[in-house]
Amino acid sequence: QVHLQESGGGSVQAGGSLRLSCMVSKFTYCMGWFRQLPGKEREGVAVIEEIGRIRYADSVKDRFTIAKDKNALYLHMNNLKPEDTGVYYCAAVPEIVRPGYWDLLPSAFDYWGQGTQVTVSS
Repeated sequence: QVHLQESGGGSVQAGGSLRLSCMVSKFTYCMGWFRQLPGKEREGVAVIEEIGRIRYADSVKDRFTIAKDKNALYLHMNNLKPEDTGVYYCAAVPEIVRPGYWDLLPSAFDYWGQGTQVTVSS
């Protein structure tokens, strides 16, 4: 069983930075960060494969960086914008990987943290 626990959310002004952390009990082939913006469906932010290959959503490319070490998954967020406000989740694919994880589809991920709120004010 995979357990995920996010931390590091908070409030920041536009242009600021935050680092989200996700403590991981067991890594699977692909880990990712997702977010749910107010009134919208959950969307992919970034994924990282076991072999290190990374993909970002266009909306965060060049501003956000996904990384991992042996214990945790991270999301470094720079130049934050008010439209980045939402709940951020870390996630892991199941042991038998389904299609769609490389397209940042939430449906390809089985394990989820409880989420952490990020609020960016203008």
